Amino acid sequence: MRFISEISVVASLLFAVACHDPQPGADLVPLPAEMTFTGGYFQTDSVSFARGVADGRVVCELDTSSPNLSREGYGLEVRSDGIRITAVDSAGLFYARQTLLQLLTAKGIPCVKITDNPRFGYRGIHLDVSRHFFAKEEVFKILDEMARYKLNVFHLHLTDNGGWRIQIDRYPLLTRFGAFRAEADWLKWWEFGDRRYVPEGTPGAYGGYYTKDDIRQIVAYAAARYIEVIPEIEFPAHSDEVFIGYPELCCSGKPYTSGEFCVGNPATFEFMDGVLTEVMELFPSRRIHIGGDEARKALEAGVNSLADTVKITLGPNAEKFLAEHGRVMVGWDEILRNNLRPTSVTISYRGQRGAIEAANRGYDAVMSPGEIIYFDWYQANPHTQPRAMSGFSPIKKMYSFEPVPDTPERAAANESLVKGEYVAPDSVEHIRPNAASHIIGVQGCTWAEFIGTPEHLEYMMFPRLLAIAELGWTPRERRLWADFRRRVNSQIPRLLARGVNAFTLSNDVEITARIVREGRKARVTLDTEKYPAEVRYTLDGSDPTAGSDIYSGPFVVEAGTTVKAALFVGGKPAGSIAGLYVDACHNVENYYAY
Repeated sequence: MRFISEISVVASLLFAVACHDPQPGADLVPLPAEMTFTGGYFQTDSVSFARGVADGRVVCELDTSSPNLSREGYGLEVRSDGIRITAVDSAGLFYARQTLLQLLTAKGIPCVKITDNPRFGYRGIHLDVSRHFFAKEEVFKILDEMARYKLNVFHLHLTDNGGWRIQIDRYPLLTRFGAFRAEADWLKWWEFGDRRYVPEGTPGAYGGYYTKDDIRQIVAYAAARYIEVIPEIEFPAHSDEVFIGYPELCCSGKPYTSGEFCVGNPATFEFMDGVLTEVMELFPSRRIHIGGDEARKALEAGVNSLADTVKITLGPNAEKFLAEHGRVMVGWDEILRNNLRPTSVTISYRGQRGAIEAANRGYDAVMSPGEIIYFDWYQANPHTQPRAMSGFSPIKKMYSFEPVPDTPERAAANESLVKGEYVAPDSVEHIRPNAASHIIGVQGCTWAEFIGTPEHLEYMMFPRLLAIAELGWTPRERRLWADFRRRVNSQIPRLLARGVNAFTLSNDVEITARIVREGRKARVTLDTEKYPAEVRYTLDGSDPTAGSDIYSGPFVVEAGTTVKAALFVGGKPAGSIAGLYVDACHNVENYYAY
């Protein structure tokens, strides 16, 4: 059984206990499928246990015939006199240990019985290292947190127009001329600058790339934590950086004229095969991501549409080439324009519809709708946050997403999150019952246009990464926002104690009003991301004060009432004051202060 180093977790656990003494097991993320606390504690030296020191009272066994456990699942029984872990594979034993480490307190480990299986086999996090480059040490840190929360796929976006980030021996000019630029700030370089790359070694240049040894270390580090690393090499678009060293691969034959490969040039396919060959030598993952998104146009005669470009580039070449080498092609949802091989996998980023279409056509798909589970979108009031993409995806919105919209109602609820307004169930497609199994997982994506430092990266990813972890692991019927809110707030001190620069969640109040009683009254709910939270409110239009009513649960008001609310800490408002006029004609949901 392989253990990761967990010395740092001891400090975080003691920190958490010093702050409060929660109910044992109340803060587990992701929430197990079945869990019963039986009373008492297993006494252990927390430092030794965290280090993985052998303890004869802890018994681990593999049972491949267990009827209650699936791949990566585990059974865990903690008694005062010992611990027994059962799993069908070594990954299950590993995840049982992650649960134990979260359960560990200054008093010991609470006695508990757990039977736990992941909902999906693909539980992913994506990181763009092209727009901004992150050293392998930061990647290791992200992988540690992924393992702690039972995420098992790391999608590494290695190439894009921000820079080429992987050493390729056959094409050394990719990194010599395409991995560095004169300006670190993305907006200054891409939107307002000259978009020029500079040679490696240029004084003051920004960028970098992973050597082959770096990649081997990342892959090995991930494998030790049961994480699969899926590399992405972009075809046919997002490839401006390629043509600096190899201009013959774009149709004009000149750099800085196109971001798309020339699919009418045989050298393009020779290049693709050569790069993918070296990538496959480094990455053991059966799945290789080839991009396939956002091709603007093709400049070769006879290729005049995105559909033609993608079909010619991906269909008879990348997909076939990978299959011949025992690999599976993964691509963004534009690849659905092709007649795909049965094994190819679609990642749906333009909403949920790509995954729904893929599943209904019989292809495996991963849900990753950008409007909901992209980490580069704002997670709180933009006036209080660092620059991000223009969208808004707070942790509650992410957690509310249902990866398998197998009824009209579930599909409509997702679409309402995407559009930010009510969507009727009869207006959207859903996954047919016999196709639900083709949704193999969920993935949160981190695009780095506006994320330039490790500290900013962690701020954007955490604690929202924990919502993705629970979407991927916990059964649908076990997921409740009110419960997750309590648990994620308990996890934040642990993240901070481990040195993760996590956002501590918003102080703003959300007001929801639903019309009842023939439109003359409304049921009002107040919510915050913080827990515990003191929320005070008024119904007369005045701003809440320390003497205003404390919110204890939903209440009913007459239509025409103005509700104002704020979070209070130490007798003072801690965030913006939210206000909502309750209109008799409309339901209003997810209202924030700005």
